Amino acid sequence: MQSAFWTGIFSIIEKKRYGKKILETPIPEDPVFIIGHWRTGTTLLHQLLNLDPNLATPTLFQVAEPECFLSSGYYYRPVFRMILPKHRPMDNVRMGMDEPQEDEYAIFRLTDYSPLEGLVFPKNSGFFLTGATSFLPPDEPGQKRWNEALLSYYRKLHFHYGKTLVSKNPFNSLRIRELATLFPKARFIHIYRHPYDVIPSAINMWKIVLSQNRLNNKGSVPGIPEAIVIFDKVLTTIRQDLQTIPAENVVEIKFEHLEADPAGQMQMIYSKLGLPFREDLTLKIKAYTDDLKKNYRKNEFFLTEEEKHQIDLGLKHHIHFYYEDH
Repeated sequence: MQSAFWTGIFSIIEKKRYGKKILETPIPEDPVFIIGHWRTGTTLLHQLLNLDPNLATPTLFQVAEPECFLSSGYYYRPVFRMILPKHRPMDNVRMGMDEPQEDEYAIFRLTDYSPLEGLVFPKNSGFFLTGATSFLPPDEPGQKRWNEALLSYYRKLHFHYGKTLVSKNPFNSLRIRELATLFPKARFIHIYRHPYDVIPSAINMWKIVLSQNRLNNKGSVPGIPEAIVIFDKVLTTIRQDLQTIPAENVVEIKFEHLEADPAGQMQMIYSKLGLPFREDLTLKIKAYTDDLKKNYRKNEFFLTEEEKHQIDLGLKHHIHFYYEDH
């Protein structure tokens, strides 16, 4: 209640102080959207792109307080410092007010619609994403409000940064066509990773996230079969929808390649999307990844032969397409 009260106050201040200037700012036509299933390396790619001073990523604070981040940062910063953990609970990725963050949290706050609602308030005993066919509002009025709120948020980010915006959001994997309509020159980076690594890591992530955010006694962590179905839905939709996007606005990369040669893969991404690659970025990328190697330890998971067999059967077409044909 107290947080909502202060957000309301700061929102009023923000509209009076910046409202006209924000409305005079054009909606950006060419954001870069990082898409892919959860635990495929979207966060690493987001962080590497954030090293480029010509690009801008929404920060944790900007997605936590999307209504008033322009006016309230000075006041909230001490509070956030006290309550924020140093690392994400599902891995060792650094957290902080100014660290890059996925914008689904902002979308949820601004539109009152997001699949995240099913995570916080599960409606049944199953996993909240089971059966999902879209991550967009189901009715036309809701879709219109969602579109307007998203455009307004990106306009505000563009006013604040004046740079090319980079969004990392796995939920956007099922919104590619809508995003391409809203942002006519949008560019998409799809990062993928072998299902043997993704499936157990995603299950572990949802277990932790559900335990920390679920506000009732319903809902459950997905098992291997449920995780396979969701993985298949996300990858199938991405493959279909990216075919509707101009080839020069799409690039797909393997996480394994990014991990092995981050600077080389980043140069390839920039070249494919027509982004200028600064000479000093190679050094920044090397410094960042060297630091990761020293201070970051990846989670390790064990799959039984039976679990691998389930994954092979359920996702063989994706494994063939991404790992045997490429």
